[in-house]
Amino acid sequence: MKKKLFNLVLFCLTLCVVLIACTSQKSTLDVTSEEKAVFQSNDKEAVEISDDETEYEIIIIEPGFYTWLKSIARPEGYYSQSFLENRNAIMVVTWNQRVLLPQRWNPNLYEMQINYDPSIDYGYEVNYKLYNYFIYFQRKYNQRLGPFIPRI
Repeated sequence: MKKKLFNLVLFCLTLCVVLIACTSQKSTLDVTSEEKAVFQSNDKEAVEISDDETEYEIIIIEPGFYTWLKSIARPEGYYSQSFLENRNAIMVVTWNQRVLLPQRWNPNLYEMQINYDPSIDYGYEVNYKLYNYFIYFQRKYNQRLGPFIPRI
């Protein structure tokens, strides 16, 4: 009798722990009204991502990104280059996987693959702008390109 009661209590405790673990909240993004206004702006100024020392160049024509980069994003120098490189490497892999799965991911969002090789030193400016584009993209379109919340 005691053994059955003990097993029942143990089962109930285990079930409670599993339910609590499975229902953990996902964090939501706190997007300010200023940021929402930038997302809805028609600013079409392109942002060129390039480095004089390398032959690599990306041009981002995303309405609002230029304004967001200049007014909301953390300033250049805030992040270390190694931080930016590590985050970019993770997000590029996810991005490229989604480009290859247009039946699952919106092909209007994920149009082209990004050729980013983590073993190449693209310089600070390229990594900074690419990282911030990923943050902008995730916040504007409510996407996740990695295991972390896209914060400013």
